[in-house]
Amino acid sequence: MPMGWIIAGSVALLAISNIFMNLAWYLHLSKMADRPVLYAILFSWGIALFEYMLMVPANRWASAYLSISQLKIMQEMITLSVFLPLSIFVFGEKFSWDYVWSALCMMGAAFFAFRKMLFAGAS
Repeated sequence: MPMGWIIAGSVALLAISNIFMNLAWYLHLSKMADRPVLYAILFSWGIALFEYMLMVPANRWASAYLSISQLKIMQEMITLSVFLPLSIFVFGEKFSWDYVWSALCMMGAAFFAFRKMLFAGAS
């Protein structure tokens, strides 16, 4: 399978796994705040299982073409892209332009992590 399809498939799986990750990390704060912490831990682990079922194969497939550092930076970009809409629409956070500026900074970081790959064929 071509590199582009594998990386695109990995990005898609990582985006879905990030939905589960953010729900596991933060949903208990609003839905289980009155429950003992053990319930919140078990609830979060149950959700995180689905995250790992998607994240592990996504990283394995993409690791054939990307370094671990590139995988991590890509993961952070996906996390930010997924978290912002979730924080607003699911967790009820208010939008802030600071989120946009933060995202732009992370896009700069991603550019530097992937620039050799992006410009490998250009001379």
